Amino acid sequence: MAPSNNRRPGFSRRAQYGVFATYVFAVAGALVGAILLALSYFDPNTFGAARTAIAEVSAPVSSALAFVGRSVGSVPAGLGSYVAVHDQNAALRKQIADERAITMRARAINYENRRLKALLALRERVGVPVTTARLVSSSAASTRRFATLNAGAWQGVEHGQPVLGPEGLIGQVLESGPNTARVLLLTDPESSVPVRRTRDGLPALAQGRGDGLVDIRSVSNAAATFSPGEVFVTSGAGGVYPPNIPVARVLRHGRDIVLAEAAVRPSTLDFALVQRAYLPAPAPAPTPTPTPAAKVKKP
Repeated sequence: MAPSNNRRPGFSRRAQYGVFATYVFAVAGALVGAILLALSYFDPNTFGAARTAIAEVSAPVSSALAFVGRSVGSVPAGLGSYVAVHDQNAALRKQIADERAITMRARAINYENRRLKALLALRERVGVPVTTARLVSSSAASTRRFATLNAGAWQGVEHGQPVLGPEGLIGQVLESGPNTARVLLLTDPESSVPVRRTRDGLPALAQGRGDGLVDIRSVSNAAATFSPGEVFVTSGAGGVYPPNIPVARVLRHGRDIVLAEAAVRPSTLDFALVQRAYLPAPAPAPTPTPTPAAKVKKP
C-alpha cells in the first residue's frame, strides 16, 4: 500500500527545516518592517537614504522583470501581427499575379491590334485580297522553307498567288487544298523575286538561301555596291508579285551579291493576306506612222 502524502512535519527532517526557515524569514521580515517603520518615524532622512539605496539596488532587477513581462505580453500580439502580415502578403502576391496576367493579356491584345491595323493598311494599299488567313505553321530548321495557311481552294486560294504580311512579302502559294494551302517562303532556295532598291530603283533579284536569309543579286550591267540598311521592295517585273512590297534589308557591305534579311519572319506571324497574282499593265501599242498620200498626176 502506498504511503500517505499527508504526513506531519515531524516525520521529515527536510519538512522541519522548511517550516523553521519560514518562521525565521517571517520573524526577520517583521523585524525589518518594524525597524523601517520606526526609522521612518524617528529619522525620516536616514529612512529616505535607505529607501534610495534599496531602490538603486532593486532597479536593475525590476527593469529586467518588467522587460520579461513586456516580452511575454507581446508574444500574442506578435503572433497575431505575423499571421496578419502573412495573410496580407499572400493576398498581395495573388493580386500581383492576377494583375500580371491581365497585363500580359492586354499586351497580347495590343500587339494583335497593331498587327491587324498594319494588315488593314496593307490591304488598302494593294487592293482587295483573295482572303485573309492564319499562318498555322512554318519550317524553321530545314533547308526547305514552307508555311501552312488555314485557307485553301474553297476560299479562292490558288497556286502562284503571292502571300503578304503586315511587314512585307511572305512568299507564294505552292499547293492548295480545300481548306489549307502550302506557301513557298521567300527564304526558300527555290524562291526568286524581282526587286528594286528604294534609294535609286536599282534592279535586282532576291534569292532565298534556306537559312532564313536571302541573297540580293544585282541584274544591272554596271557594277553595283550595297550598303547596310538599304531596303529592297518588289519591282512588279514579270508579274505575280505586286510592286512596292518590302522584301529585304541589306545586312553588310558588298558588291553585286550581298546578304540581306527578309522583311518578314514567318515564325512571328499570325495573319496573312493572299493576293491575286499581279498582272502588269500591257505596254501601249505603238502609234502607226501615217504613210504619205500618193500624188495624183493631173491630166
